[in-house]
Amino acid sequence: MSLDVSPQLLDQAKQGEIDDATFVECIRDSLPYAWDLISGLVADLEVAGGEFADNQTPPPDEEARGQLLRVLASDAMRGSIERYFGVKLAFQNCHRVAVFSGPAANSQTYRRFVTAREQILNQSPELRDC
Repeated sequence: MSLDVSPQLLDQAKQGEIDDATFVECIRDSLPYAWDLISGLVADLEVAGGEFADNQTPPPDEEARGQLLRVLASDAMRGSIERYFGVKLAFQNCHRVAVFSGPAANSQTYRRFVTAREQILNQSPELRDC
């Protein structure tokens, strides 16, 4: 299961839409490694500026890797996080997450980051099992 959904949140979903703030709280509580990684990148981007901030450190274990894959593979989770932080997420391999802010989300740098060429260049033997 990807998320720890409380009975109250499940009832709320049965009644109608869930707002981003509520959904993001569920993501944060359910997938703490993924949340900490992404929110840390957002903070890094705010402090350092520039077009993007990215992570190139593999997750410490399979549980953490699974959290990252789940949050980035879900359109709903990914979209809510992007709206919450006002960023665009990009993803390569099993751990290279990047956050692009504002205009950078439509920049040449972003478009290059998400190309097949960059995906190929980001491969290495130690990442084969991710």
